[in-house]
Amino acid sequence: MDFIDTHQHLIYRDRLGYAWTAGLPALAGGDFTLADYRALTAGKGIAGTVFMETGVDDADYQAEARFVAGLVGQEGLLGQIASCRPEEEAGFDDWLAEAAGLKVHGFRRILHVVPDGMSQSTTFRRNLRKIGAKGLAFDLCFLARQLGIAEELARACDDQVLVLDHCGVPDIAAGAFAPWAEAMTRLAALPHLRVKLSGITAYCAPGTASTELLRPYVDHVIESFGPARVLWGGDWPVVNLGVGLPDWIGMSRALLSALTPAEQAQVASGTARAVYGLS
Repeated sequence: MDFIDTHQHLIYRDRLGYAWTAGLPALAGGDFTLADYRALTAGKGIAGTVFMETGVDDADYQAEARFVAGLVGQEGLLGQIASCRPEEEAGFDDWLAEAAGLKVHGFRRILHVVPDGMSQSTTFRRNLRKIGAKGLAFDLCFLARQLGIAEELARACDDQVLVLDHCGVPDIAAGAFAPWAEAMTRLAALPHLRVKLSGITAYCAPGTASTELLRPYVDHVIESFGPARVLWGGDWPVVNLGVGLPDWIGMSRALLSALTPAEQAQVASGTARAVYGLS
């Protein structure tokens, strides 16, 4: 199966600020460029990629999207998911209007690094619906402990496509399967919600990530949501906190091997094309 990587981060330190990487030795230095990604994944069945906003410093989030728009079309880059600030009334409509010309296929606001109440505000939800009204998806990034908040937000915005990143960030290192699984089952009852198979090796205890360890989590996601609502992401270079991208690609193939060829293709690329409107 050939993958569309719907969660490709890029780091260009001469152009943008990435303060969040400072405490992470695997990410704190150097660039992670489009050319680096292509070299790393050559021959590994990556049919195309979608850039995912990289959590740049607040002052740079619009500059990031403008910069990445100039990269789309190179090295298999199909489009981007841009950062936005739905909690802010001022300038939000202007940013949506500008982003329409920046090859944007969706938006994200990272919500596990802000107060829990942010996504519960009237302004946030009203602006989120504006994204949905444009036919664009919104990626949700919550920790496992916040999945109840994710459910509240999804129920309040039930007429648009939402994508839960990183399988809802299960605490695999702590073995906290049951509460995560129960929350994911509830979320799966919401037909407009999709889930991204990405990032989970970073939530294992160091050196323990394996196909066997991850299988119960991946199986639960696929059984709950179904292949037509699951899409794949590499989460490079954050995946370096786990097993690294080449190994994650190999593990993903093994984790999806029990599916039919049609179901494998759906998770690998079909859902991505539908969710993000990719040609």
